[in-house]
Amino acid sequence: MEKITMQDIADALGISRVTVSKAFNNQSGVSDTLRDTIFEKARELGYAKVPYTELEKLEKIQPQAQHHSQPVSTVSLIVSRPDSAMFWTSIIHRMAQELASYNINLMYTYVPSVYTPAFQLPLILKSESSLLDGCIILNVYDPTILGMVNELSLPKVFLDTVPSLYRKQLNGDLLLIEGYRTEYDITESLIRDGHTKIGFLGDIYYAQTNLERYRGYCACMQAHRMEILSKYCLTGSIGIFSYGKEVYDFLNGLTDWPTAFVCVSDFMAHFVKQYIDENPQHVPHPVVLTGFDNSEEYTNVAGNITTANVRTALLGKRLALQLLFRTQHPDAPFELTFVRPTII
Repeated sequence: MEKITMQDIADALGISRVTVSKAFNNQSGVSDTLRDTIFEKARELGYAKVPYTELEKLEKIQPQAQHHSQPVSTVSLIVSRPDSAMFWTSIIHRMAQELASYNINLMYTYVPSVYTPAFQLPLILKSESSLLDGCIILNVYDPTILGMVNELSLPKVFLDTVPSLYRKQLNGDLLLIEGYRTEYDITESLIRDGHTKIGFLGDIYYAQTNLERYRGYCACMQAHRMEILSKYCLTGSIGIFSYGKEVYDFLNGLTDWPTAFVCVSDFMAHFVKQYIDENPQHVPHPVVLTGFDNSEEYTNVAGNITTANVRTALLGKRLALQLLFRTQHPDAPFELTFVRPTII
């Protein structure tokens, strides 16, 4: 058998050998998600020298061989649109790996993105004789569906939720990607660079994380005594099936532009960059964009904007371990955990 090289790994993933080399040498320019993907592919191909990831170092400190002696159980992943972004699939993949190490099966349970009167939760979630031991709720943002899930008697862990449910009694643990302080710091970096007209783009009713990011932006602007101009902000509800059109309509309606936009996500930033590239005649001057999530799939902004790097693999592991705790301690007070990203 021929020796596997870095070029073989690069070819298998459709990336450059330089990127693979950076990952193996822990150099900048490679996200945690891509680095994990490269290492996983290297192991799959039989590459001889795969370094330990931080997750694996933790697992070596806390060996998991004893987990396999536990009885097999099943938990449900309640999810909507899981294929919409690498961001979500990376979380799910690592979550499944972690649960498997404890002899826990992860059962996929799909719910629609938007509630209709005909919708009912799958019987396996509602049945008192259900074989499920708990559930993790991820990428579900319809308030009615989340409300139905919240009433389930199963142990639950939510990754994010909608603001309306956040303010009420949430019957489960909640993990949030910290956004208030992170977006404050991102906005402040724009102010240090001399920007005085800064807009914010993002549906603050869609998710609690979006609202936290907006609050961080507002707090920073107010701390520096800068006016928040509503004409530069798109914060209302945006349809998930008409996202691009609504963003374009807002940008088309600008009579003058700020010098920078704080975007609630890289997803939003890529629509704005796309608009600017397609309609240069409508943009009177250069506009700086920032994002959030450090998603590499939006190639027109990836690596070119300030963003927040969310370690999706570690987040998946954290969700799995939180549900394990919840199933073992069902009467413990519910927990709210903020996972802070790093700004790049």
